[in-house]
Amino acid sequence: MHIVKTVSELRDAVRAWRSSGQSVALVPTMGNLHAGHLALVNEAKKRADRVVVSIFVNPTQFGVGEDFETYPRTEHEDQQKLNATGADLLFQPAVSDVYTPDAKTLVSVTGLSEWYCGASRPGHFDGVATIVCKLFNMVQPDVALFGLKDFQQLTVIRTMVRDLNIPVEIVGVATVREESGLAMSSRNGYLTSEEKTIAAKLYQSLCAAREAVLEGGQSYQEIERKALQFLQESGFQPDYFVVCRASDLKKADENDKELVLLVAAKLGKTRLIDNVCFSRNPPQSPFGKGGSRRQGDLNAKS
Repeated sequence: MHIVKTVSELRDAVRAWRSSGQSVALVPTMGNLHAGHLALVNEAKKRADRVVVSIFVNPTQFGVGEDFETYPRTEHEDQQKLNATGADLLFQPAVSDVYTPDAKTLVSVTGLSEWYCGASRPGHFDGVATIVCKLFNMVQPDVALFGLKDFQQLTVIRTMVRDLNIPVEIVGVATVREESGLAMSSRNGYLTSEEKTIAAKLYQSLCAAREAVLEGGQSYQEIERKALQFLQESGFQPDYFVVCRASDLKKADENDKELVLLVAAKLGKTRLIDNVCFSRNPPQSPFGKGGSRRQGDLNAKS
């Protein structure tokens, strides 16, 4: 694996690949890599000839009092993991290589960026959109891969790419979870062993709410209220729990079919996020409209 620190080195490497007709995938990360990040790299290898992974702890997406200074940085371990996974190039720029001191340009996806996590972390998604846009300009990948765990972030990036006509295919990759159901995250390392046990209830709240939506009989407001109460009683400080349309993250109503449940909550000093996506569309019968078979027939060998 080739490791580069500057934009010029990065562009030289990508230019050489392009000259031989190879396609390029980008996996942007902030390091402290875990199985979720490596799943992105593995998927990227299926979709392109060459895989670039960036590691950059982006200061513009951290707010005042957040954990920019203490965010876990594990450069040596990350390089070993990426070597083993088969990434082609690791881009690890310094802040001074990414942002000029007098930078005046910011990318902002209005509306989406102010909701949910954006309401609690003002400016966060402006920082995300700006750094991702800059990385797309630096690497000019054919495809870029992001985890579905931060569904709002993924929606912001997809909207930015659409609105700015950026020629990059955006691929969302399923969340990798620990055995308890807790979504893997670099910030899970902040949790004590006791908190980690409690943290699994975040995903439990999502699963219970999904079942309640599919069963019907309760309003979405009631489902959200019960989920927030469950989290509070479990020891969390909930930020939000919402039933949204998957397409644009607006509050869902009873007519919407493709849904996502979004949750954010603080446990001790650690802020956790998670989500589940699902469809309210009934499964299609394999025997056409009105087609049916007895259960015994479905279980019979063909």
